[in-house]
Amino acid sequence: MKAQVFRGVNQLSYEEVPVPDIAADEVLVQVRVVGLCQSDIKKIRYPLYNPPRIFGHETAGTIAAIGSEVNHWQIGQRVVVLHHIPCMHCAYCLNDNFSMCDVYKNITTTAGFVPSGGGFAEYVKVPGHIVRHGGLMTIPDSITFEQASFVEPTNCCLKAVKKAQIAPGQTVLITGAGPIGLMFIMLVKYFGGRAIATDLLPTRIERAIRVGAEAAFDARDPELPAKIHQLTQGMGVDVSLLAVPSEKAFFQALNCTRKGGKILFFAEFPDEVEIPINPNILYRREIDLIGSYSSSYRVQQLAADIVFNHRIDVDALVSDRYPLKDLAAAVDRAVSPTPDTFKILIYP
Repeated sequence: MKAQVFRGVNQLSYEEVPVPDIAADEVLVQVRVVGLCQSDIKKIRYPLYNPPRIFGHETAGTIAAIGSEVNHWQIGQRVVVLHHIPCMHCAYCLNDNFSMCDVYKNITTTAGFVPSGGGFAEYVKVPGHIVRHGGLMTIPDSITFEQASFVEPTNCCLKAVKKAQIAPGQTVLITGAGPIGLMFIMLVKYFGGRAIATDLLPTRIERAIRVGAEAAFDARDPELPAKIHQLTQGMGVDVSLLAVPSEKAFFQALNCTRKGGKILFFAEFPDEVEIPINPNILYRREIDLIGSYSSSYRVQQLAADIVFNHRIDVDALVSDRYPLKDLAAAVDRAVSPTPDTFKILIYP
């Protein structure tokens, strides 16, 4: 089968690799579409993992083979593949910190080499632990493979929304109106909140309004805090969601978040970045700083419900489609987006 093999920093090799053999409790899925995620891009462009590996994890496809011990699944079924499932009994899982679980981190889907997601290939193997514990989800007939590939990123964003305890009537600042920021806007609106977005690109500011933001501003606007306070009766926003890894965005959020509000870090910053802050600002204003990493088993079914019942418009997020052989070009486009670049999908 064809796959894009990570051979080193910024080195992707489109090559023939063996179709994964499956054990008695495993499932083989033919990949029909896989989303290109910012985490994939970081893994490809920075020295985070030793090669060779096959990345890709926002996967939707068709079951091509099942092991002899697999029940309840059949060849030909259309499925979403979830690449991580926690153990459910370690100390992290018992505290709902599923993404900290060692099983969650270390058992994943694979197309060969060190298991690393495997979606950037024609076929991906789903380990028995993931098969047994809800890591395959049937795609309804009314849902396309493209739409289904959004279940995993929807879960990640939904986890953050739940963690920030966004409630009806609250106002939420979303820094960055790329595909993740736009999904946050739609989710905030779905849960009854009011979204205000910022970005540097006029097209993304316009798209933010189109998908449901009450207001959207240029992030460089020196009057941004004043405008946001005007929109919130002088209070500031209840929650700020940082969807871009920007120190400036953090301090903007700090200036725009009300006393007693929350700031949630969703985008991963470069390791060398350090943000200096006077702790008395957090103390006196009672600002909560929160981090939200990866997905949550707790909201898995809700994420699927939101996508499968069209409660948000994931089609509005897609801008570019590339065949698997052009993954390197897709990564370049994501790193240097045009004004109209949003979510990129890959097709083996």
